[in-house]
Amino acid sequence: MLKEISIRNFAIIESLDLEFTDGFNVFTGETGAGKSIILDALSIVLGEKADNSFVREGTKRASIEAVFDYGSRRLEITEILEREDLLPDDGIDEVSLSREIRLEGRSSARINGHAVSLSVLQEVGALLVDIHGQSEHLSLLKPASHIRLVDQFAGNEELLKEYRGLYRKYLSVVKNLKTLRDGEAEALRQQDILTYQVNEINSAELSAEEEENLTRERERMQNSEKIAKLLHQGLTALQGRSDEHPGILDKMDELDSALDSLVSYDDSLQPLYDAVVNASDQMNEVLDRLQRYRSGLGFSSRRRNQIEERLALYFSLKRKYGGTVEAVLAFGKNAEQKLSLITGAGKQIEELEAEKAHLLEGLSDLAVRLSEKRAAAALRISKGVEKELDDLRMAAARFEVLTDAVPDADGLTDGKGNKLSFTDTGFDRVEFLIAPNPGEGLKPLAKVASGGETSRLMLALKNTLAQADTIPTMVFDEIDQGIGGRIGALVGEKLWELSRYHQVICITHLPQLAALYDSHFHVHKQISDNRTQTVVTRLDAEKSLHELASLLGADNGENVQAVKAMLKESSDFKAQRTGKDGTSALTN
Repeated sequence: MLKEISIRNFAIIESLDLEFTDGFNVFTGETGAGKSIILDALSIVLGEKADNSFVREGTKRASIEAVFDYGSRRLEITEILEREDLLPDDGIDEVSLSREIRLEGRSSARINGHAVSLSVLQEVGALLVDIHGQSEHLSLLKPASHIRLVDQFAGNEELLKEYRGLYRKYLSVVKNLKTLRDGEAEALRQQDILTYQVNEINSAELSAEEEENLTRERERMQNSEKIAKLLHQGLTALQGRSDEHPGILDKMDELDSALDSLVSYDDSLQPLYDAVVNASDQMNEVLDRLQRYRSGLGFSSRRRNQIEERLALYFSLKRKYGGTVEAVLAFGKNAEQKLSLITGAGKQIEELEAEKAHLLEGLSDLAVRLSEKRAAAALRISKGVEKELDDLRMAAARFEVLTDAVPDADGLTDGKGNKLSFTDTGFDRVEFLIAPNPGEGLKPLAKVASGGETSRLMLALKNTLAQADTIPTMVFDEIDQGIGGRIGALVGEKLWELSRYHQVICITHLPQLAALYDSHFHVHKQISDNRTQTVVTRLDAEKSLHELASLLGADNGENVQAVKAMLKESSDFKAQRTGKDGTSALTN
């Protein structure tokens, strides 16, 4: 339920902090005092669109924060918060929603202090509050919610859970079948070319290492003359050209001999001698390797042709199947997998078709059981709503819960052998229909004319479905529109009865309705420093008495006595319904 709301610089509200109780919360006050503005703020913090026209004149931003406890929507709200990583660290079963609207037009949304998208805010808000009023935000008008309410009323939770488990398996099987069939059809069309591609790539026995080695060998062949010339220069430098032109090795021998003699006179030169000996050994190793390299440079034309042919094959396959050897090999592997579908898909498809048929049989059985329970619940709901409407002086009104289905040759089988289209709720389609007046045909709720009849219809529905509808907080903005005093008292009684299962917040001008309050708030305007602002006061019993008298026309002795009579009737009504002296409490 809504625990508290804080509003800053919103329209004519400068600063407002309200704490709510469970039960029946009533707001009264003069027209234009700001009652509906409070509900505008609540709607915006629940995810309604907002613009900078709501920012109070002379300020830069407006802000709204509302704190709720989870109520009966704990599981659904927790799932969303967990999915979005928004669960509070302290583990408190509360959720805080907030909006900020800036003068330049931007707005932001937060849940538990974390920035979220407007869609996430709306998703959570829709689970917490249902607003019925001038902005029409009532879930009962949405046919998509009707089957959920009927299922809750019928106690179908466990049956639906079992059905949806099978339904998820069914969707997985259908998806796998489609993948296999698409893959099989494509592979069959391409079987010959796939076989050719696999054989061509596999027979080539490609490797990136071989390609690199062949490329280096071809480069050596192409530069054979330069290599031979450079080898000659290197060998000549090491060996010398003649006795008159000695090479490096000859000079190293001379240096070796000289240092050997010097060491005999001064052994401190031994390290230098050792270094020269080591260098001489390394130069001899270089000579040996260069000579062996030269002897292995047999560049035959036959070998040259082999290299060119092999590299041409690499080039051709890369051009056809990818720019690299790795890409060519990957292409071949993928082609092999496609070919395997041709031989393996038939058996897999046969197995999946059998599983699909088994799942459809199980889904049909569960859907029939769901449909039977819904049909029974639909009759009870229809009778219950018509009884409520009778209490509200609409005895001639007719109400019906319509259940039907759409034929589908590939659908589920009902108890009569018909094939019907189905979703994750079964094959039933459910919609609430109403005929407010005799002679009128049944119509969807959303098409019923607004006014007093609509208000009473909503109350009749809400009271009948009170224990099935799990939205914790219900808000009614001037539900007394189009109704008078006696009907107003009846509407008030229905609202109070509704508040035994939900927190109810109601804005009203009727004292007969307001007299059933559990908490009474008075909304009025005051002027300070030439600025108008909305002020809200929670009234005690004495102040509430005089406020209700004012709603009758004037706060005088006669009206005070009339209000006392109303309050006495309200107290007696509550005591009769609860066995107490008038205090209501949420039971869900």
